[in-house]
Amino acid sequence: MTHPPVQALKGIRILSLALNLPGPAALMRCHAMGAQCTKVEPPPPPGMTSGDPMGTYCAQAYEQLHTGIRVLHANLKTAEGQALLAQELAQTDVLITSFRPSALAKLGLSWEALHAHDPQLSLVRIVGAPGAAAEEPGHDLTYLAQAGLITDTDMPPTLFADMGGALMASEAVLQVLLERARTHQGSCIEVALSDAADWLALPHAWQLTTPGGDVGGAHAFYSIYPCADGRVAYAALEPHFAARVLQLLGLSPRSDPRQKSVRESMAAWTRQKTRAELDALGHEHDIPLYTMA
Repeated sequence: MTHPPVQALKGIRILSLALNLPGPAALMRCHAMGAQCTKVEPPPPPGMTSGDPMGTYCAQAYEQLHTGIRVLHANLKTAEGQALLAQELAQTDVLITSFRPSALAKLGLSWEALHAHDPQLSLVRIVGAPGAAAEEPGHDLTYLAQAGLITDTDMPPTLFADMGGALMASEAVLQVLLERARTHQGSCIEVALSDAADWLALPHAWQLTTPGGDVGGAHAFYSIYPCADGRVAYAALEPHFAARVLQLLGLSPRSDPRQKSVRESMAAWTRQKTRAELDALGHEHDIPLYTMA
């Protein structure tokens, strides 16, 4: 049975000035939790419908990120834009931004100015890196590189720091609202994308995902192998799962999955199986695996 999503933010009004990916992704999650979400972005360039660069990079992403979001356009450096912003802030519980701190200050949106004007308003401030480094340029790729998550010259398969930062920002929205319920005062939380990358990198720092770690390739049954018509990702890490694989391989139940001979047996056995056969075996023996073309 599928349960309806919990509308934890129903009745909460969130205003976002954040562009690109982390801020809109955080706003999308807040909307899914029931919040009334508004975004103010710059006026679109000639011939464009969005003032957010994501509308140019990937129209599909922009559309999905903003489904159900009320989008307004304003130049915040003009009197008209400031008036619209003030009108929206007057009915806002949480403001989300992604500007550098100096840019926020120039717009009159420093935490000190916001809190003095409306003590119950909260701010979730997305930055690239914490502290003084918040003024330095950076992006998802640089933060992943700093966290040690880049392999050779291969590009990452997704934007881990941006999406991790979006999760942290939506978590921060919940935090400031819980704090307001306790103190009746707004609060400010800074979410750094570099911190999100560092958080995602912890298993690597613990050497869980390095080549000698059980989930980094050392365990024969937590790995990826070629099969007759594609590939298969095994995740039979726990002893009861590993025992079932050893039985299929015809090996002793006391065999160590970290031994080279076990990996060789696994590779040879898998190479002879089709994806359909492996899917059936996984289902029949309750083994976590996923086949890929």
